[in-house]
Amino acid sequence: MNPICQLFGIQYPIIQGGMIWNSGAKLAAAVSNAGGLGLIGAGSMYPDVLKEHIDKAKQLTSKPFGVNVPMLYPNVEEIIQIIIDKKVPIVFTSAGNPKLFTALLKSHNIKVVHVVSSSKFALKAEEAGVDAVVAEGFEAGGHNGREETTTFTLIPTVRKAIKIPLIAAGGIATGGGMLAALSLGADGIQMGSRFAATVESSAHDNFKQIITQTAEGDTQLTLKELAPVRLIKNKFYHEIQELYAQGAQVEQLKAYLGRARAKRGMFEGDLHDGELEIGQVSALIDQILPVSEVFTQILAEFHHEQKRVAQISL
Repeated sequence: MNPICQLFGIQYPIIQGGMIWNSGAKLAAAVSNAGGLGLIGAGSMYPDVLKEHIDKAKQLTSKPFGVNVPMLYPNVEEIIQIIIDKKVPIVFTSAGNPKLFTALLKSHNIKVVHVVSSSKFALKAEEAGVDAVVAEGFEAGGHNGREETTTFTLIPTVRKAIKIPLIAAGGIATGGGMLAALSLGADGIQMGSRFAATVESSAHDNFKQIITQTAEGDTQLTLKELAPVRLIKNKFYHEIQELYAQGAQVEQLKAYLGRARAKRGMFEGDLHDGELEIGQVSALIDQILPVSEVFTQILAEFHHEQKRVAQISL
């Protein structure tokens, strides 16, 4: 049996990214109901809102789901306690030290997965006792690593370094991408951008539509001095680049970014002044689909590509 399917009790080794402003209970439950693992994105939720989404997800699915917790937020301890109290079975942590909460969560029989951007951090996560790691390549949307290592290079490097199950993320939105990731040594995949452009995503329709219109070269990793993030090149992005050209310091960048910039873009639909976080693979996404159709498409492509590759002779 596939190690990721066995670990989480799911049918397919397909995991939905816990994207801020996209990943509510509706999306997480739809992915879990389709046979994958859905994640609620706690990064854009106040504690009471997270409680509501966990309760709603339990009503919408009887299958396993999890919560994604970026550890750079100030109320992270309260978030962790809610997850424990609500008996959420799986937690994905990111943007922080995996040692902080792994032992506590595992003491409550919660499976823990940590997101990394290098083999060095993958080893630290393994040493911290996590059950699996997500190795996320430079192509990914949203907050990213500083190393700029692409998924094609990252996955075999991490696979060589660790013994625990490995999930590939960054630049995967097709069945062919899934096959490639597994061929490189991953046990499963995590997709963010593809699930952001679904009917069940909680993002604004404006944001979903612009994902389908984004072409090659329309995204860029920026704001490395704060927290590296891949954005669509809109008015806000170009203004950030102007600040860089003027020699802006960290405090100036932070002041311009302000608060709720991502909410304005992805949740409220401001395509000009909002922060629009999406991956390079958005260039391959041209339809907003129900989650069930995404699964049908991905699995059909996977089996088609598997057969095609099997016929290639060397």
